[in-house]
Amino acid sequence: MQIQTILKNFGLKEKDIAVYLTLVELGPSPVRAIAAKSGVNRGTSYDILKSLISLGLVSYYEKSAHQYFVAESPEKLLNAIEEKSRQLDQVRQQVEQSLPELKSLFEKQGGRPVMKLYEGLDGIKQILNDVLMTMALSPDKTYDVYSSSTESVRKNIYESMPDFNDRRLKKKIQVRIISLGAGGVLVGLDERKWLQNSTANPKATHELIYNGKVAHISLDNSENPVGVIIENEAIYETQKTIFKTLWQTL
Repeated sequence: MQIQTILKNFGLKEKDIAVYLTLVELGPSPVRAIAAKSGVNRGTSYDILKSLISLGLVSYYEKSAHQYFVAESPEKLLNAIEEKSRQLDQVRQQVEQSLPELKSLFEKQGGRPVMKLYEGLDGIKQILNDVLMTMALSPDKTYDVYSSSTESVRKNIYESMPDFNDRRLKKKIQVRIISLGAGGVLVGLDERKWLQNSTANPKATHELIYNGKVAHISLDNSENPVGVIIENEAIYETQKTIFKTLWQTL
């Protein structure tokens, strides 16, 4: 992996990366030299250097009434990543504490259904991420699934997030699955029941019923994966009741 990609994944923008790598290459330098070498104007370079200092990636010293900037050792990048991780953990805790208030404000919409459309493998990955995040915060750690009988639908779901079940197990999230056809194996913290093949509709969607939401995943006319999440308590409760009733009869 190229160093530019690593720095971009860390959160630096293109100009940040240009200034940082220029400083690494030049060694201790005044902002004028850094700007000239990196191609970033002097004012922006100075602002970027201040930001890199706050991240612990750059430091400076005074010499002959001039400021010289110097890149810290590469090990400091690991320290910066650890610090960013700690900050994100704090933000996560704050968000979790604020969820009841945010949910109360959200519900003042009047209970109108909210629908979100997702396309392609990236879209399906977003749906699966939403399932994990939603269920991780839910007191009830069990959600329900109608597993599509369409092999290409199941294939796209698994391809979009190959480690989904590993992440689900790590969060201790349980799932009950009614398979609308043959296939499917148990992987842990899951229960599965099967409908007879004769009752399975080959065009049936893959449906996930989880804590106030219902997600459907299927294929469009070009065989591309598409999905929709419906956020509505009444729709969720209806689907959950139907699933529970069918589950008890199988």
